[in-house]
Amino acid sequence: MMDVLFVCVGNSARSQMAKGFYNAFAKRTSAESAGTEPAPRVSSKAIEVMREAGIDISNEKPKLLTQEMAAVAKRIVTMGCLSRESCPAFLLSSGKVEDWALPDPKGKSIEEFRRVRDEIKTRVLRLIEEMEG
Repeated sequence: MMDVLFVCVGNSARSQMAKGFYNAFAKRTSAESAGTEPAPRVSSKAIEVMREAGIDISNEKPKLLTQEMAAVAKRIVTMGCLSRESCPAFLLSSGKVEDWALPDPKGKSIEEFRRVRDEIKTRVLRLIEEMEG
């Protein structure tokens, strides 16, 4: 059972980091991640900065967001795709969506990846507290 679904466009960095943190720290709930236009692989910089944080996401694969995934998730967190035309209508109409509006670190420095990672960790820990009480 999936409790939280993290969504971004490529499912190669932000949503993968969020899923990694969530599943590492949550005790009674779990997360999945997906993208509206999945990249061929998880970003090597995302893998590197998560490894620095003690979490290995190197075996993850970007996957396509489906209507079924959105239907079973209790909460859906988008990383900033709500402002884009690529966000599917079924996601927006689900009533379960919260947008974190995080900057996409794709193509940016490792320092920018670290900044985004740290912000994701802070928000994920807050979300776990909400989800697990």
